[in-house]
Amino acid sequence: MYIISILFLFSFFIAFILFPYHIRCFVRRKITGKDMHKSGERMVPEMGGMVIIFSFSLSIVLLIGWKTFLQKNLPVDVFSLLAVLSVVLIIGLIGIMDDFLNIRQKIKAIFPLFAALPLSAIKAGTPTMSLPFIGQVYFGILYPLLLVPIGVTGASNAWNMLAGFNGLEVGMGIVAMIFLSVVAYMVESTTALYILAVALGALFATLYYNWYPAKVFIGDAGTLSIGAVIACCVILGNFEKAGVIIVIPHIVDFLIKLPYKLPKSFGLYKNGKLYCPNSNPVGLCQLIMKISGGISERNLVLSLMGIETIFGALAVLVYL
Repeated sequence: MYIISILFLFSFFIAFILFPYHIRCFVRRKITGKDMHKSGERMVPEMGGMVIIFSFSLSIVLLIGWKTFLQKNLPVDVFSLLAVLSVVLIIGLIGIMDDFLNIRQKIKAIFPLFAALPLSAIKAGTPTMSLPFIGQVYFGILYPLLLVPIGVTGASNAWNMLAGFNGLEVGMGIVAMIFLSVVAYMVESTTALYILAVALGALFATLYYNWYPAKVFIGDAGTLSIGAVIACCVILGNFEKAGVIIVIPHIVDFLIKLPYKLPKSFGLYKNGKLYCPNSNPVGLCQLIMKISGGISERNLVLSLMGIETIFGALAVLVYL
């Protein structure tokens, strides 16, 4: 556990120290975006996900070095760590490209398939899965070549779509990873547990700057990376059922948006509250706005984190 603590703190402090520099640099270069749900023209520096990725990458390298030079019997798989690092770096590059070039939604949804290739190359995970009402199913070569890319792509896009409010993506990512860490501990998947500890350190530091009112936006590089890390850990730890349960709120959001061609789910800001701007809610966020009759941005995010907590607890119960 002391190694987990070191990794968490190292990742946390790297991100926490770098964010002020990132914020000043992007403000100076006017790489900013409008905070949609505030009064006035509040501009916030973009692409904070770059700091998350850098902190995560440096911490994974520290873990690999720890095993190589200090504790050779550390129960982590270096090949898996390198594969996950490659996935996060590739998907981070995709996010940065989208932040600058505004890639079309359909094309952006497909790109994470390429980010999953490092996991496919090492045949990450176990090709036997336990399916509800069916039992154990052996997928063979279809698992690394088909299911792994689908998992990474689905989780990345899911976290990228349920977004747009201060602290939402990071907050839900923290909740999801905390419960997945419990599952990883229960099934004794130490590699996944270490990766989640590293990611949580970076996200807790990010939440300080991204929470309402946000000092920085994480951008697509951040949202895609959060989903990718979750998918990687679920695959490496072979607890796919927990991963599916964790992303149920995002699946619900996707299903609500699907008939409307997956639009952005913004709210109508009035007197400090957000209201559903449409007669029919477009997305889970707007559904909560309509049910509540108007809700503050902070409480909207807390509500969604509470929903994520319920499904996280359910994921842990499945593995008890």
